[in-house]
Amino acid sequence: MITARAAATFEPVGRSVATARSFVRDTLQGWGFSDVIDDAVVLTSELVTNAVVHAGTAADVECLRSEDAVRIEVSDRYPEREIPLQQSSMNMGSPDREGGRGLQLCAALATRWGVDYTPTHKQVWFQLDLPHRSVGTRTAGPSLPADLLPIADGRVRVAVIQIDRLGAISAWNEDAEELFGYVAEQVMGKPLNDLAAWPHTPGTSTGIAEALQLSRWEGSYGVRNAHGRVVPVYASHLRVRDADGEPSTVCLLVRDDERAVLQTPLRGTAPEPGSLSEPHAADPFEVFIGSPAPDDLDGLLQRTVERARDMLDGDAAFLLLATDDETELEVRASTGLPSARQRFARVQVESAPGRYGSARMPAVHEDLTVVPGAVPLLSGTGMRSVVTVPLKVEGRLTGSLGVAAEASGRYSNEEALRLQFAADRIALAVESARLGELERLRRGSLSFLVEASDLLAGTLDRDQTLALMAQMTVPTLATWCAVYTIADQSAEPYLSYVLHEDEERIDGLKALLSKIAPPDPVPTPGARVWAAPSEAAHQAALRTSMRSLGLGETPGLGSGIGTTLSTASAVGGETVVLPLVARNRVIGMLTLGKPADEHFRQEILELAEDLSRRAALALDNARLYSERMAISQSLQRSLLPPGLPQVPGVEVDVIYRAAGEGNEVGGDFYDLFPIRDGAYGFAIGDVCGTGPEAAAVTGLARHALRLLAREGFGGPAVLERLNAAILDEGARSRFLTLLYGELWPQEDGSAVLKIVCAGHPLPLRLRQDGTVEPYAEPQPLLGVMEDLELYEQTATLDPGDVLLCVTDGVTERREGTRMLGDDGLADVLTTCTGLTAGAVAARIMRAVERFATDAPSDDMAILAMRVPGLQKD
Repeated sequence: MITARAAATFEPVGRSVATARSFVRDTLQGWGFSDVIDDAVVLTSELVTNAVVHAGTAADVECLRSEDAVRIEVSDRYPEREIPLQQSSMNMGSPDREGGRGLQLCAALATRWGVDYTPTHKQVWFQLDLPHRSVGTRTAGPSLPADLLPIADGRVRVAVIQIDRLGAISAWNEDAEELFGYVAEQVMGKPLNDLAAWPHTPGTSTGIAEALQLSRWEGSYGVRNAHGRVVPVYASHLRVRDADGEPSTVCLLVRDDERAVLQTPLRGTAPEPGSLSEPHAADPFEVFIGSPAPDDLDGLLQRTVERARDMLDGDAAFLLLATDDETELEVRASTGLPSARQRFARVQVESAPGRYGSARMPAVHEDLTVVPGAVPLLSGTGMRSVVTVPLKVEGRLTGSLGVAAEASGRYSNEEALRLQFAADRIALAVESARLGELERLRRGSLSFLVEASDLLAGTLDRDQTLALMAQMTVPTLATWCAVYTIADQSAEPYLSYVLHEDEERIDGLKALLSKIAPPDPVPTPGARVWAAPSEAAHQAALRTSMRSLGLGETPGLGSGIGTTLSTASAVGGETVVLPLVARNRVIGMLTLGKPADEHFRQEILELAEDLSRRAALALDNARLYSERMAISQSLQRSLLPPGLPQVPGVEVDVIYRAAGEGNEVGGDFYDLFPIRDGAYGFAIGDVCGTGPEAAAVTGLARHALRLLAREGFGGPAVLERLNAAILDEGARSRFLTLLYGELWPQEDGSAVLKIVCAGHPLPLRLRQDGTVEPYAEPQPLLGVMEDLELYEQTATLDPGDVLLCVTDGVTERREGTRMLGDDGLADVLTTCTGLTAGAVAARIMRAVERFATDAPSDDMAILAMRVPGLQKD
């Protein structure tokens, strides 16, 4: 059965050979298989060289560990290359030549080797059997009959060593001198750690020092003798107090092949059928977990703790998995414990208060009341005795499995060995399932953040951004959420949005949050716990319950007790606050909450932190956009007249449509204003472009027209002076098309017009008989040439006639290659006979909008003036 696996891929370059050697060496070192490292490295080097140098393809190297052997497979991507078969009599070449020695070495060093082919790969593999009972192996073997006990050479020597509280040797007997070659004077006062050859993966802190801190420990390791050789020993450590009351450790050591002298025997005379120790039982993993094994991680873990509890006849069991950095353990499954409160809780492994100090090796605690806090998970549960064992894969701590009982002294080292045996069989399956879950979570998190970014980037509306933030959070990350916003640095946080997965609880939650002070706007990244909502909910529920019992200030049944208790249950769990920081400023807080007795997983908080950063930027962008839109709309309004005056005897109507989303100031404008008694000025123009520069020219033109006209200048003089003013703007100037005219209503019902058309679309006149004709001649536009000689044209509007003035956004309306144009506008105008000025402008606008399906790309202004006449039926 494969108990561990490690794989890596190496590119087809020369340096990959050295990297592959290091990979195999580190892997086998971590597994504690130092006896076969050299052979494995030599064979791997040859095979990887064949792949990356000679075959010129990438090499896949996979190391497989079983109970009694190591198998290494080297695959390349060159399946058609000829490789001699293992049983072939083909000559493999001379051993003295430079290349081609890989298979010869396999035949010479490996226990077994072979070649496998697939359509795309060729795989050369070799197997190295492990020495019987290597240093560092700890097993829980069955009781042996007397005739099968190991035969000792000569007298069995038991080294008795005593270690003081600092780990230094304080006693060394004669058998220790005989076994290791040191006299007592040479080792007294030295740390035992200096002599111990402890089998552990480099970089981890597990060692002999940790074993000496346990109350009881059995296992095997090595001791370097006086000649520098490692003597495999089996040891039993027992912690005691000396005559002065100081803790010390008594160590009994024998040669490893004489371990039966110290090894704790199993209970009973024979193993039960199907037990883990039965020599010919089925696969130990299936015996422990059952078949078929659950497909999901949670199911596998839950079945594991239930079987572990049953195996040791415990009252409770639990399993913790290590975080990615292996500094904390997270509760993932339990039985017999308050799982709703404990699930996903975390404990420290290495340091800090409440650390889980015995997580890295088997440990038996006979009475937790003597060492409170040794297993933080069991605090306050009534459990007295517990046995815990680590789950390790390739020397890494991946979890911890424990079984507890309410009585003290229930477990000994025997149960620890049995549980460790089971843990070793399931560790790889659990780690594979954990990595699979982690990969799914990472993929899901990435997909979630990508979708969230797309949604947040798709809107610049502040209210919609707030709603999106809440809807993406609930229920994916939390049961409820609240968003606080901060208008400026001096403003207090304001509760802007509240959402709960149960819509009926939103009002109660909003009422509760509005009564408590908002969280402090701390810019420190990361989630911080906020206890105020939970405390306020519990207090409100308590007061309501007391009133309902007649114990409060207001006797009788309190109103809304059901809502209050429901809100307390919804908000009674953990609440965290994440700052919304954008452009180095706290613009709000995202508050996430869980219902009663629930806590957030660290992965969820990290995902929420990523979301909060994106949401903060989107919210700030929406704020900036809203401010810019408000400024643009205010500026746009200032460039248009606040209202139109009533002109006696003439109907006037205007329609103005700005293109875009409202955040750019348009260049089109219009105006109608009284000049003097009986005379009115009107204008419609289009400044090149949009934005602040165009707005400056628009404002200049509109106000200059009014000022100059009221000073008594005629149309040509007004436009010539405006042209000079525009040119004076220099680089900021924009050219301007302008239709300017003066209107004199007459007593006979007609109206006299004087018009100057400076580069603007010509005005159209609609007569009562339905004919349409241009009403002016084109002249040069403004803002281009210094010396302009403009002239005005005089005409009369008869009763019933309509004068239509538009900007080029109307005539240049496009649908593909088609354009409305002057002729199209004239055709629409012919259908407006007998309509009022307002109806004419509305019909023209509808026709323009229907001409194309796309939104208009240019501003549009329509000015219609009509002299009333006889209406047609």
